[in-house]
Amino acid sequence: MPEPLSPLEQKVYHYLIDYLAENTYQPSIRDIARQFGIKSTKTVSDLLQSLASKGYIQRDRTRSRGVKLVGVGGTSGTQPVPYYGKIHAGEPALLPENRAGFITMDRRFVPSQDSFYLKVVGDSMNGRGILDGDFVLVSQSKRAQDGDIVAARLGEESTVKTLTHRGATIVLEPANPAERAISVGPQDDFSILGVVCAVFRPLCEES
Repeated sequence: MPEPLSPLEQKVYHYLIDYLAENTYQPSIRDIARQFGIKSTKTVSDLLQSLASKGYIQRDRTRSRGVKLVGVGGTSGTQPVPYYGKIHAGEPALLPENRAGFITMDRRFVPSQDSFYLKVVGDSMNGRGILDGDFVLVSQSKRAQDGDIVAARLGEESTVKTLTHRGATIVLEPANPAERAISVGPQDDFSILGVVCAVFRPLCEES
C-alpha cells in the first residue's frame, strides 16, 4: 500500500490528476513550480521523486513531462483507490503484487489518502447491509472503535466484521445469526486493516 502523502505532496498529486484530465498531458516541472510558488526546480523534482517512491506515480527522468500516474483514468476531481484481491499473511498485509487494480472515484468521497477496496466474500454481514460480492471502502488511518465495522486480517485471510473489545480479547462479531463471532487473543496472527467507510455494490454482472 502506498505511504501517506504530506499535505503538499497531496496537493501536487491532485494537481497532476486534474492537469492531465484538462490537457491530456502532464505539467512540466516548471509548471508545477509556478502553480505552487516553488522557487527551486530541484524541490519540485524531490516532490515528484517522493510521490514515485510512495507508489503514486512513475517517472521517466529522460523526459520533461515524464510522469505516469499509477491507476489514473484521467478525469478531473477523481482519485484512483487500489483494490486488493487478496492479502498477505504478516505485515504489511497489503502488497503491490496483490493489487488487482483500481476503482477511480470522486475524491470527495475518499475518506483518507490510504483508503483501499476489498471484495466481500460470504453473507456474515448481511444484517448491516453488506452482502456477498460487495466492495467495501476501507480507511487505514481512521482509528477503529467498538461498534465500527472493520476489515481485519486473520492469517492470510481477510474478514469484515463489527469490532468489540472484551478485556484483552478482541471479538469480531457477524451481523448474521447463522454465523459465529470470532475471538482473537494477543497471540493470534491478527491485525485490523482499517475501518469500513462505504460499500459499493455492482448491480450488473460483468459481461
